[in-house]
Amino acid sequence: MLDDSYYMRIALQEAEDAYAENEIPVGAVVVLDGQIVAKGHNLTETLKDVTAHAEMMALTSAANALGAKYLNDCTLYVTLEPCLMCAGAIAHAQVKTLVFGASDPKKGYSVFLNRKFPSKAEIRQGVLADECAQILKRFFAERR
Repeated sequence: MLDDSYYMRIALQEAEDAYAENEIPVGAVVVLDGQIVAKGHNLTETLKDVTAHAEMMALTSAANALGAKYLNDCTLYVTLEPCLMCAGAIAHAQVKTLVFGASDPKKGYSVFLNRKFPSKAEIRQGVLADECAQILKRFFAERR
């Protein structure tokens, strides 16, 4: 079975795709039984939609691909700690496991929820954290 870093690298490629589209570079991948069922990256600028975060795009795509609103056997990989909105969506989708790279000390769910995730999902954090943080730092440095 492939490890977390394999799937996080695919999420990082999604973040690179977002970067190329002048979107904040966050990527997400949904995995079921070792198979990628959906990918997504931020599209808030492209769609003019504040809810078009990488997680939301990947969750919607996974639900459509699987024909189910609950993703209770799935793992979501995301390059940045989910915001409160995305954490709620992850909880409502009943994602089994959340794996994220970089922490988000300004807008991550842990800022608002005292580090407690709003569901029973298993949480693994810090996977390729430096690489996940670097793409964000590079993106914002170029825009300042």
